Amino acid sequence: MTDLLQEIIDGLTDGEVKRIVVGAHWTGVEVEQEGRIRCGLASNPIKDFQVGPELTVRLSELTGRPGLEVCRFAISEKSLLTSVGLATINALMPLQPARWVERNARDVIAQKGEGKRVALVGHFPFVPEVREQVGRLDVLELRPREGDYHAREAPRIIPQAEVVAITSMAFVNGTINGLLELIAPDSYVIILGPSTPLSPLLFAHGIDMLCGSIVELVDPVLDAIHEGNSFRQIKKSGVRLVTIEK
Repeated sequence: MTDLLQEIIDGLTDGEVKRIVVGAHWTGVEVEQEGRIRCGLASNPIKDFQVGPELTVRLSELTGRPGLEVCRFAISEKSLLTSVGLATINALMPLQPARWVERNARDVIAQKGEGKRVALVGHFPFVPEVREQVGRLDVLELRPREGDYHAREAPRIIPQAEVVAITSMAFVNGTINGLLELIAPDSYVIILGPSTPLSPLLFAHGIDMLCGSIVELVDPVLDAIHEGNSFRQIKKSGVRLVTIEK
């Protein structure tokens, strides 16, 4: 399988990086693309870090650079700059409002998983509710909670699932290609989370639904990220959750 992010980057129109904000949980990148200001989000792979002088200098060096150049950090460097690269990809992603559908990923998983075996990569708050609505729910996590399986169990669990939902963090930590290769051909596949690249190119790789985010109010959202807020707070500042289907 080709690298999905590289394929997405190859199809983007360039823009100039205007601002990068790294918070305790989220990264936001503002770009100017064909005269329009856009912003993309990505979750940070490193928690409880401090934005020290070295990172501040490095981020300042990226300001004013071509967006496509910064996008490549999502592939080439598995560090905090991975989230900078993915947020830039999301900032450059073409808007497709005609394809946006108002659907909750939790409800889709429950509907598609009725009487079926579901694998969920990433522990989401809706796990207890969905577990009661599907045939069987197996949750895979790098930091397993009670009832979860460790992510290393993916090769055993994912091929058995009829519905597979994968956190968009898999794009940040570089596991997305490997996870998709484990999925049975007839399974229904969802990528969910604010970091999700809303690219139709992903539908050619066995994905059926993308649940991601659009930043509608750039300055308030970047301010909320800088303050270290949770996504719930950032969303209230001006983020819209959208879904596109195959």
